[in-house]
Amino acid sequence: MALLNEANITREDKERNSVHTEVRATYTVFEEDGKKYFQLDTYGKATRQQPEKISQSLQLDQETARCLIKLLIDNLL
Repeated sequence: MALLNEANITREDKERNSVHTEVRATYTVFEEDGKKYFQLDTYGKATRQQPEKISQSLQLDQETARCLIKLLIDNLL
């Protein structure tokens, strides 16, 4: 599990890139200590031994979500 912070999101241009296999994802929104968080969980491939086991969890607070939205808009749209 990882909590992302906008200060730790930096661009890195790589020489080799590839499109990954599509997997299932779920999200949840929760509050802790008065702060709101968005959590995105991805699950293993259907062929994996435990396909319903969470592979990765990413958490973003509101500031980091705004930063990520701006990066997506600036770079993809």
